[in-house]
Amino acid sequence: MKLSLGPIPYLWNREYVFDFYARVAEAPVAIVCLGETICSKRRALRLPDWLDIAGRLTAAGKEVVLSTLTLIEAESEVAYLRTIAENGSHAVEANDYAAVNMLEGAMPFVIGPHINVYNARTLAVLAQAGAKRWVMPVELDRDTLAAIQEQRPTGLETEVIVFGRLPLSFSARCFTARAHNLSKDECNIRCADYPDGMRLHTREGASFLDLNGIQVLSARTYNLLNEIKTLAELKVDILRLIPQRQGMFEIIDAFDSVLQGVMPPPVAADILAGCQPAGSCNGYWHGAPGMDQVNHA
Repeated sequence: MKLSLGPIPYLWNREYVFDFYARVAEAPVAIVCLGETICSKRRALRLPDWLDIAGRLTAAGKEVVLSTLTLIEAESEVAYLRTIAENGSHAVEANDYAAVNMLEGAMPFVIGPHINVYNARTLAVLAQAGAKRWVMPVELDRDTLAAIQEQRPTGLETEVIVFGRLPLSFSARCFTARAHNLSKDECNIRCADYPDGMRLHTREGASFLDLNGIQVLSARTYNLLNEIKTLAELKVDILRLIPQRQGMFEIIDAFDSVLQGVMPPPVAADILAGCQPAGSCNGYWHGAPGMDQVNHA
């Protein structure tokens, strides 16, 4: 199995992003997904910047995938999507069916985790359209994955998110702007103030959700470190990590060390514990509520 790094879901400043990917170039990840997937108003980096980073990562031996917006709402976003689809150099991850329509028959592409692939029949249709890889939606459990894998089209790779805050929903409204009594059109890009999302708590003070512009994330970190053996048995090809500001390169090294057999999972789990401020969860994987942490007997 190989490690991949998903696209940055948050709004980080330009200098930090360039520095981050300079370090990624030296990190033990085989695949790197780049681009803005949340909101087209986030313009700290433009497409030429992403292509610049893509070129540097490619030179470092990484497979680069350009990820598309998850929610397409305007003609300008369709035009931007078309530019990505026609980049001619790098694979594209479709996070919306508009992207699938543009990419079908044009080039092999990746089905992102935000496209609902819940059974093997859907996967077969997308493979026929040209998909070379699919990323399992985070709400699916291991039994559903096992059933899909049994009928997976030949040559199609399977990628599973194994670490990061869970992407739960997207909306035409901006939650971060609304929290500051601002409209979406005049949001002042307030999401830039929350480099790992804006935390929401229950009345009892427990961490519950993170707001990230139009996206809602779990506060707890999804962590399938202890499921690596099962994922291998299910013939999963790629394990995806979702970027975060805190301890990202320690996270990458921990997963890589477990995959290489040089670090036992309990030792790696201790390292990851410090990178999960609200704790961990794995409920979806076990067919339980997503925010639950199901421990092995």
